Amino acid sequence: MAEDFLYFIWQFQYFRNTDLRTEEGETLRVIHPGYRNPDSGPDFTQARLLVGNVEWVGTVEAHIRAGDWLLHRHHQDRAYDNVILHIVWEQEAVVLKRSDGSTIPTLCLSQRVDRSLLYRYQILLAESGTIPCAGRIAEVEPLRRTAMFDKVLLQRLERKAAGVTSLFRNAGQDWEETTYQLMASAFGFQVNAEPFEQLSRQVPLKILHKHRDNLLQLEALLFGTAGLLPGTQPDDYQAALQREYNFLSVKYQLAARQLPAHSWKWARLRPANFPTLRLAQFAKLLTYKNSLFSLLIETDESAALLRHLQVNPSAYWQTHYRFGKPSDTVLATLGQTSAENLLINAVLPLLVAYSQHKDQPEYRERAVALLEQLPAENNRITRIWQDLRVPIQTAFDSQASIELYKNYCQAKSCLSCQIGVNLLKGFSKTIGI
Repeated sequence: MAEDFLYFIWQFQYFRNTDLRTEEGETLRVIHPGYRNPDSGPDFTQARLLVGNVEWVGTVEAHIRAGDWLLHRHHQDRAYDNVILHIVWEQEAVVLKRSDGSTIPTLCLSQRVDRSLLYRYQILLAESGTIPCAGRIAEVEPLRRTAMFDKVLLQRLERKAAGVTSLFRNAGQDWEETTYQLMASAFGFQVNAEPFEQLSRQVPLKILHKHRDNLLQLEALLFGTAGLLPGTQPDDYQAALQREYNFLSVKYQLAARQLPAHSWKWARLRPANFPTLRLAQFAKLLTYKNSLFSLLIETDESAALLRHLQVNPSAYWQTHYRFGKPSDTVLATLGQTSAENLLINAVLPLLVAYSQHKDQPEYRERAVALLEQLPAENNRITRIWQDLRVPIQTAFDSQASIELYKNYCQAKSCLSCQIGVNLLKGFSKTIGI
């Protein structure tokens, strides 16, 4: 038994509500159960109850055991002074009081809930499939599923936007610097996101902007501070980078900021994802003459954004994945899938964060529209949904399916999910609740 189930039966009133009485013996009628509170504080707000002959308006708190009220120290928390009912599954011989000493009515629900409903809930959680409702998801109306995808997609965008907002504050509320650091982390493509992010903090954008007309100097600043310049047997290109870095690192006092070479990960990476090539591509992107931030937030079409992101690095990196090791088959241009990944994981959260900062919802709407223009991602999680015959057609669908799987399905938070609630509500009708 989990508190989620208690929230579910109270929210939808799936219990026998005839001759309701509190544990203190007073009659009880539920005028409105209230609204589920997703934030801290009591579990339901704006509830309306008739206790005895008095109508109460306030909050409702739910626990498995009555004593959990004391365990969680709610009796010492003024935020719980407005609780008008404590609902529990197991009653205990405790008298609950608010911080002012007044008694809180308690309602025990364990004897009022059909055991078949509890059994079905337990079966749902015990499912060993890829997701708890794998065997029954086909029963859910597409409209319900779509509504849940919409909900979790917005949650995902807002959560990522919160990270961008934090970056914005740490970057001195400079959107250009924020964009630079955000894109640097994204160019690490998860495996090398951390050293890319560290590098962007060690070499501020204002330094790079002074040299964006000279790609060799940009590369020298980045490769040198990244700790990736080879120390022995340099070819002409490497030697030129080293000379530029020796001069610029003194000019900008960068030597002490150099990352250790072991920060970068190479194992099990395809050559196209080697950090050297990614860094060369990133350097080329930074040669863009105008505001990169403005470009990314003002361009409406995904195709145009992708063209800007699919940069060609300098000539050396047309034939190399690593320093000193030429190759005849270098995929030097940032690929379509990689550019889409940058768009999804960096540009769109930037749009949503800027939308919130400026209180201009059109930027968030543009982010959602761009997701609908992009093809669905192909990964382990999206394939799980496709195997269950859930259509994953656009990046909107794939991002929503990833969020749903990670934050609801894996945690078995079925009763916080409209799909799981819909399945149990449908079952409750068959048993006459």
